[in-house]
Amino acid sequence: MVQTDGEHYFTARPATADERREVPVQLAGRTVTVQTARGVFSGERLDPGTSVLLPLITDGDAPGDVLDLGCGWGPIALTLALRRPHQRVHAVDVNERALDLVRRNAERLGVAVRAQLPDEVDEGLRFTEIWSNPPIRIGKPALHALLQRWLPRLAPGGTAHLVVQKNLGADSLHRWLEQGAVPGTSTTRTATAKGFRVLSVSRPA
Repeated sequence: MVQTDGEHYFTARPATADERREVPVQLAGRTVTVQTARGVFSGERLDPGTSVLLPLITDGDAPGDVLDLGCGWGPIALTLALRRPHQRVHAVDVNERALDLVRRNAERLGVAVRAQLPDEVDEGLRFTEIWSNPPIRIGKPALHALLQRWLPRLAPGGTAHLVVQKNLGADSLHRWLEQGAVPGTSTTRTATAKGFRVLSVSRPA
């Protein structure tokens, strides 16, 4: 996780100039060109943590709602939409510029993604999967509050996949989750690569 252009990427309305750029990236096994901008998370490239998470998103035909939590310009949501055409893909971020980029990128790639602010998401919605490169730099209290807001919204049998840099507290986050931070779930480390851990938080069916 990085801070972008001297301004936090989790700012609701970034003050930096909204300078859009075209960036080629690998998503769902193909090279696509997406639009990014200053003032959003990893606005110049695909973040290394996200690059660890994306290969774990497999093709699928099952229906259901899936969530990209803290979507940035949308690499996770776009990969989900490309690989899971029968699922409803939701993308959530507090950064309004990021949400605009997700919508534009989804339209460009011909996929459907519902990009919304957190409070715009239907409270009754439950997700079969949640995927996230969470904003570690918002600090532990805010990060814990974020996860305790969204992880309870896993559907029975659902799983959340979180990628966290080892040096930025992946193991302490794992311990916190294992200690019952989200009742009714269990947490396992499912992957380790490039200095990142992938933690999978599951709710029994």
